[in-house]
Amino acid sequence: MAAKQVFLPIFFILALGFIHLFVFSAQAEAISLERLNSLRVVKRINKNGPFLGLITVYAPEEEAFFKTGVFRPDPRHPFVDLSGRRFRVGKVEGKKVIYVRCGVGLVNAAAATQQMLDLFDIKGIIHFGISGNANSSMQIGDVTIPYQFAQTGLWDWLKPNATMEPNDFAQFDFKSYNDPKRGDNQLGKVGYSTEQFYSISGEVNVPQRPVWFDITKNWLHVASHLQGMKLDQCANSTLCLPYQPKLVVGLKGATSNFFIDNPAYTAFLFKTFGVTSLDMESSAVVMTCLSSGYPVIAIRGLSDLAGSQKGDNTIRLFGPLAALNTAKVVISFVKSLPRKYVSGF
Repeated sequence: MAAKQVFLPIFFILALGFIHLFVFSAQAEAISLERLNSLRVVKRINKNGPFLGLITVYAPEEEAFFKTGVFRPDPRHPFVDLSGRRFRVGKVEGKKVIYVRCGVGLVNAAAATQQMLDLFDIKGIIHFGISGNANSSMQIGDVTIPYQFAQTGLWDWLKPNATMEPNDFAQFDFKSYNDPKRGDNQLGKVGYSTEQFYSISGEVNVPQRPVWFDITKNWLHVASHLQGMKLDQCANSTLCLPYQPKLVVGLKGATSNFFIDNPAYTAFLFKTFGVTSLDMESSAVVMTCLSSGYPVIAIRGLSDLAGSQKGDNTIRLFGPLAALNTAKVVISFVKSLPRKYVSGF
């Protein structure tokens, strides 16, 4: 009787194991089949290439872009789904494009960009979205096209009075912001470290350690001619800015996995790095493109003051306006981009 009692539980455990293995295998096979079908569609799409890649971040930016009505879906292959993202195929101002919404944060941005470059016949990437503003000479609703970006999210978090690491190029000391200024702040300080950057322009398996990542110069030159274009002043019939928003080309931007809504930290970033736009994706897109030698540009609309405002953050209030102005600049850039700057386009 005891032997039977031992045998039955073992039998059920083994049976459950086989069932789980069968279900897992079936799921894996379905995923593989779905991916294979998607890759077949990608192959057919690429026969009509090359394309410009358009990458934005989250739903409000996507809604603003499609609201302009300039995107014309491809009649045969309007989209293909890959790894949970929808890559849309079509035209903007007569130029062939593939558009994707990457999702918030550095990992999402890098993953979507690499996937687009690896699978599609892409000749360059236009990244766009909204951002915080750290520059007092710029205002909500303005659009900036930085000429370079820094990744300000790679930290060495140190003890108070610790020596900075050799690769740290800036320091944020928490005790400098004590209020009142007395006592020790046990949070210590942060050293901003440089990225290990691998690229086709560098030595194989030997990372470079740049602080700044530059936008493609000839694309930036094209963008500079857009300055002075008219941007929207009103988010809707009842919500308008008291000034006319503007486009500025040639400032600096910073990227990290932080939504920044703190005046002291924003002031530190502006003073230390001289940046205007603060976002969570641009440097990842730029670095991924530069790593493989692709042209890239990033366009960011200023939706808020990153904590420097009185009261609540204005991203929900003016985010849609900033996103719409950004989309208008993107469209103008696509229209203005000469074919000679996109090899084979």
